[in-house]
Amino acid sequence: MYSERAVKATLQALKAGRISEKAAFKKLKNLPYEAFGFARVDHHRFFRKGFPEVIYAPGKTPEQIVKIFRSIRKAGHPPLVTRVSPELYAKLRRALPGLRYSEAGRIVYARFAGGRRPEQRSAGPVAVLTAGTSDIPVAEEAAVTLEAIGRPVRRIYDCGVAAIHRLFDKLPELEECRAVICVAGMEGALVSVVAGLISKPVIAVPTSVGYGAHFEGLAPLLSMINSCAQGVVLVNIDNGFGAACFASMIR
Repeated sequence: MYSERAVKATLQALKAGRISEKAAFKKLKNLPYEAFGFARVDHHRFFRKGFPEVIYAPGKTPEQIVKIFRSIRKAGHPPLVTRVSPELYAKLRRALPGLRYSEAGRIVYARFAGGRRPEQRSAGPVAVLTAGTSDIPVAEEAAVTLEAIGRPVRRIYDCGVAAIHRLFDKLPELEECRAVICVAGMEGALVSVVAGLISKPVIAVPTSVGYGAHFEGLAPLLSMINSCAQGVVLVNIDNGFGAACFASMIR
């Protein structure tokens, strides 16, 4: 199975002369993924990106999710399943002992077996900031994803521009973080405000929260992508997981 320990052991054996180059190549060449009839689980992604392959639940059967989850966990990586309903979680927990579930974030996960990875322990916290309470489900997807790999998170919720004074006393805390994930629906104005006030990178997440002319997240997406504030990057509508992946790479 493709794990960091197994790869290091093979390379150390090669260096010490205990195995030949041919034998080492044979051990390593077929390791990067595990193939099932319905999926090819990419175990190498953990080392490329710092995240394992994540299981997107919609469209998959519980049995498929369980098999992929076990494959990832056996490789020594922290498995995550996104967009999980309470009903699906009830089915998964019968087959997968030791699961954790965030109903707000709709994520099923198992913590990294070795605790926090060293590079995540040494990295600074990531702030997860929302404009409104209705944006919390997307924010929790980001926050729980980061916590599952051991990255410290600071949650700061309901600081939207309709009452901007709620944000001002939080600015020193945002400056202490390595990055800020800013989650906002409606017109998405909070992203430009925050990015204009702090020196840290801002990862913008538009949400599908809003009234008719909001167009299910298109209005804040366009607002955020047109921000004149420096240091803003943008992920797709409701994509808390994608924001967390990007933030985890900021050390």
